[in-house]
Amino acid sequence: MSAITETPDGPIEVIQVLFALHPGFGAQELCGPLEILSKARHKINDPSTRAFEITLAAPSAGVTSSSGLTIKADIDLATAHEDLSEYDVLIIPGGDGVNKVLETQSEPLSLISDFAKLQISDPSKERTLMSIGTGSLLFAQSGILQGLAATTHPDYYTKMEIICKEAARKGDLEQTDVMEENYVVNNARFELGEKLEENPFVLSKRPDGRRKSIARKGSNAWKESVKRRESNARRASLRLGGLRLITSGGITSGLDASLYLVAAMVSHESAQEVARVMQYSWNKGVTVEGIDV
Repeated sequence: MSAITETPDGPIEVIQVLFALHPGFGAQELCGPLEILSKARHKINDPSTRAFEITLAAPSAGVTSSSGLTIKADIDLATAHEDLSEYDVLIIPGGDGVNKVLETQSEPLSLISDFAKLQISDPSKERTLMSIGTGSLLFAQSGILQGLAATTHPDYYTKMEIICKEAARKGDLEQTDVMEENYVVNNARFELGEKLEENPFVLSKRPDGRRKSIARKGSNAWKESVKRRESNARRASLRLGGLRLITSGGITSGLDASLYLVAAMVSHESAQEVARVMQYSWNKGVTVEGIDV
């Protein structure tokens, strides 16, 4: 499944992204991140250097959003499970249908759990799990947020806390820090550089100025970190085997988190170019834990 883009400077591996959809997903929670990732390029002026290849998975051939938009899936969820190790990124949109998934304990809950287990069993590969809006409630239900920090749509902070507490009670009692943030990144990788003030991924304080933050915003280290033995060891020492876990708030927060993902896995320049083309002002979130690679 891995795709290679040929360029004058040699082949560039395309990052494999899987969107897992459920009936009643949020259309904009899919389409916004999809648009951002599809526009990202390794070289911003070279259309042939696309950075991401996107696959849509759903329980059936067609899946309908909460607003009535029907999307044709590329693969079904059974195939997604079979090919899960081929993907670098798994994205879970939220939407009204999340409540039904929670009630019925249905997909994509097992897909989320299996993707997290993959990273724990094989930390040599850098993987990312990201939710948009209430998709993070499914992370909480899966029990993978214990000991980490996360956010969700502001209307669901309380429900998120309740689900996380119940997961902790059933698990090892580790709590989840539910944060009122734009997006939250766990297990980031970043290159600090010699001057922190010049690092676009580092904030010295939150935008509201209330407190200092270690809000480091990722790096473009993906291409190199997957090759470094020391990076693999550092990943393995982190929770979930170093799985980069990103949760975002509402619809526009999903855009911001997607731009972060482009910056982290491709380059900050690429993320800025995508935001420029879309005439969108990128608002940063926070990183609560990471390693300097």
